[in-house]
Amino acid sequence: MKFNSFFILLLIAISTQCYSQTTESPYYSSVIIGSQQWMTKNLDISKFRNGDIILEAKNPTEWIKYYTEGKPAWCYYNYDKKYNEKYGKLYNWFAVNDSRGLAPEGWRVSTYEDWKVLTDFAGGEDIASPKLRTTIGWENDGNGSNEYGFNGLPGGSVGAYGMFGDIGNWGSWWCYNPNSNPVYGKYLKYDSDRVEDYASYLKTDGLSVRCLRDTIEE
Repeated sequence: MKFNSFFILLLIAISTQCYSQTTESPYYSSVIIGSQQWMTKNLDISKFRNGDIILEAKNPTEWIKYYTEGKPAWCYYNYDKKYNEKYGKLYNWFAVNDSRGLAPEGWRVSTYEDWKVLTDFAGGEDIASPKLRTTIGWENDGNGSNEYGFNGLPGGSVGAYGMFGDIGNWGSWWCYNPNSNPVYGKYLKYDSDRVEDYASYLKTDGLSVRCLRDTIEE
């Protein structure tokens, strides 16, 4: 009987492991930086918080179509899944701003104010960039110290016509603010100590997304 119970538990464990590998994980690695708890990777989900599917743009025509129609969408860098594990997905503004919630339960999409708190903790936005960049993965001698474990990677972006740029040199993240026009993001650049503003006047671009905990959990 003890053997049978152990066998049953083993089957349950294996089943649970397989399930976690084929669905979007409820667990997100995070790090506490000052008074904030940040995800340590870019967002990589294809559903809103309520379970609704977010459209995937698989080519420039679809990327243009979705933002022209004001539809939430995401894509892989260069429409190639090989970039996903390292850099996550690139989302259009309509996905970030959708009322169904892009961030998973218990998290929120970072705001301009959140980045201000982060960069202030890192000594100010004029010198914070190297402290947030990873120690590997940046081209042109652009690696940082990753002092706080933020893991800022140069995932690039996608522009209005569905064309990509800056992977290896820039990392760009949306800042949630539904009332802002233009809409803003933040970016880290390989050759700058400064955390820069990224402005999208026509809301046509696709950037990475980084989330924070609503409340810090130890």
